[in-house]
Amino acid sequence: MVIFTPAIISQYADEHPDVHDELLRWVRIVEAANWSSLTDIKQDFNSVDYVKNDRYVFNIKGNQYRLIAMIHFKVRSLYVRFIGTHKEYDKVDAATV
Repeated sequence: MVIFTPAIISQYADEHPDVHDELLRWVRIVEAANWSSLTDIKQDFNSVDYVKNDRYVFNIKGNQYRLIAMIHFKVRSLYVRFIGTHKEYDKVDAATV
């Protein structure tokens, strides 16, 4: 998969060093992936949830953080729409962010 918003991840990782390694691990897995469905994603990230509008929610660092990504399988592209703590995630609409 191609991550079209890597700067968002890098900036968040730099500002939140406690989640830095987990985010880099997530990036390595995503970049190596060739997903074509939610089932494929679940092989790499069992706890991922599909919300709607092509948005998927990933638990990061034991669910302390959440990452919302918009994924377009046909063109192997992923756009990070949100990264934040679980508490911050509760304040956004995952389907429209």
